[in-house]
Amino acid sequence: MEGLMNFQANSAGAVSKQQQNSVLVPAFSPKVTTNTRISLQRIGMVRNSKLFNSFVASVQPLEAFAVTPFDNTLPSKEVLDVWQNANAVCFDVDSTVCIDEGIDEFAEFCGAGKAVAEWTARAMNGSVPFEEALAARLSLINPSLKQLQDFLKRPPRLSPGIDLLVKNLKDKNKDVYLVSGGFRQMINPVASILGIPLENIFANQILFGSNGEYVGFDKNEPTSRRGGKATAVQQIRKAHGYKSLVMIGDGATDLEARMPGGADLFVCYGGIQLRESVAAKADWLVFNFKDLINSLV
Repeated sequence: MEGLMNFQANSAGAVSKQQQNSVLVPAFSPKVTTNTRISLQRIGMVRNSKLFNSFVASVQPLEAFAVTPFDNTLPSKEVLDVWQNANAVCFDVDSTVCIDEGIDEFAEFCGAGKAVAEWTARAMNGSVPFEEALAARLSLINPSLKQLQDFLKRPPRLSPGIDLLVKNLKDKNKDVYLVSGGFRQMINPVASILGIPLENIFANQILFGSNGEYVGFDKNEPTSRRGGKATAVQQIRKAHGYKSLVMIGDGATDLEARMPGGADLFVCYGGIQLRESVAAKADWLVFNFKDLINSLV
């Protein structure tokens, strides 16, 4: 799809320090002369007090941008001031905190990957209402509770540097939230790894019947419908009286959160997927969380 650069990390098998799998990804725009290498690194993570392995995808530019189509990769003084003084930071999860689109991975696991991925791309670029895309994707998957439980045995794959960024934010007494159009069942383990309270998760909930059959999703969750992330961010800000709040994500629904009473600043993270229509409207476009870490004072 035009305007979309999709870095998909290969999840087949563990990778040792001595032998890493890598993939070369072509430039996302004719204006950019760069290749990007994706490599997998195995790291130890803890979930529910048990040691398990999680994979981190490292995005390593091989060449510098000769020409960039974006003019917001260097933050202004005003943007830096908001970032450094924010009371809270809200993160999207899929393709931001984690390298995968959770619903796409679940669909692949259940045998409906291609059709669901097409709906996800349309939803994230804002071409269809989010609630329509959510209902369509879940209907295509038609998951059972047993399938979800089996899927959750796989460890989440975190984006490179997110653990350090969250730690730095918490060290500076900034509250951290996960605001996602994904599902609580998949996001809870991510929050546990990063030390984010479960009450700081705003996400959807898959519903099952008494026999474990899929019956729908909780439509009372604000993130289940268009503009839901903006609503959730507004609720967070009002409930805690934050003077300043930042939203970080990759999609159109994350951009929507920048509004009066919501997020003061939208940072587009393009390290996994780059949607040009979203990136162009961001206050700050970053491809590496180190940029955000190094800008904290």
